[in-house]
Amino acid sequence: MQDTTKRTVRTVLQTTVGVAVVLPEIVSASGVPESLPWVVGALAVAGGLARVMALPGVQGLLPSWLRTDSGARE
Repeated sequence: MQDTTKRTVRTVLQTTVGVAVVLPEIVSASGVPESLPWVVGALAVAGGLARVMALPGVQGLLPSWLRTDSGARE
């Protein structure tokens, strides 16, 4: 799998996890002003997960199709 494809899959996975964390609050929110903090929360979770997934130790634990570090173990 190409590196760009791996990065895209990782981004989708990270964003999905971030949105899933706050989805109940987004659904229960009645308007944009109420849901805005939850969108920020989803983005923060996705960004934090992206940072953790970029750590060399975590790279070695990921399946090969999610690794972007060529030095990680196979």
